Amino acid sequence: MVDRRSKLDRRLASLEAVVFDFDGTLARLEIDFGLMKTRVLRLVEEYGWRPSEEDGRYVLEIMAAVESGLAEKNPVAGRRFSARARSIVEGMEMESARRGGLFPESRSALTALGRAGFHLGLITRNFGAAVRLVFPDLENFFSVFLPRESVPRVKPDPGHLQAALKVLGVPPNAALMAGDHPIDIQTGQRAWTMTAGLASGRISRLELAAAGADLTFDRLSDLVERLVESRRISAQR
Repeated sequence: MVDRRSKLDRRLASLEAVVFDFDGTLARLEIDFGLMKTRVLRLVEEYGWRPSEEDGRYVLEIMAAVESGLAEKNPVAGRRFSARARSIVEGMEMESARRGGLFPESRSALTALGRAGFHLGLITRNFGAAVRLVFPDLENFFSVFLPRESVPRVKPDPGHLQAALKVLGVPPNAALMAGDHPIDIQTGQRAWTMTAGLASGRISRLELAAAGADLTFDRLSDLVERLVESRRISAQR
């Protein structure tokens, strides 16, 4: 146990950047993903697609699969489906953003990381306008912000995180991906970064650890305290 803690501390001490998820990690949006999926699947049925074929996927992946399938036979139908599906999803995200807000500790936590010398990034499967509605001053904290419309494929595709690291100029082995969902852990693993799970959303620390998170915390402030302390100790050596 001591050896594992020591190894983790050495890895933490070498970190240069932290890339965050948004919804559930830094903010409370409370999007009803079940309802969102139901509405999108109803639309899918209108286009003659069998919902059972796509039921096991997340909403964005369902949309991409159906759009691609439709476009092979009828590009116009594919574009129309995509526009209508995006309207459903973006409308629900904006409505949720108007009711949501940043967690009280988010700005102070990000400020502390910045002062400690960490480069910060934000990547999210959310629509950029919804994120900005909740966090209009995000550029004061992050050097890179990549919502879903900014990348070809969203996380857990590692390209989402890799694109952020490229902007930050930080290699994967000097970065940490922090989020509240197994998707965030998978993204970091696939991009070869460290990972931290935050039980600030709907997923417990136990579940995040089971997903393979290197570290888990109850609160964002706990993660920040660990990172800043590791940086302080490293500087003293």
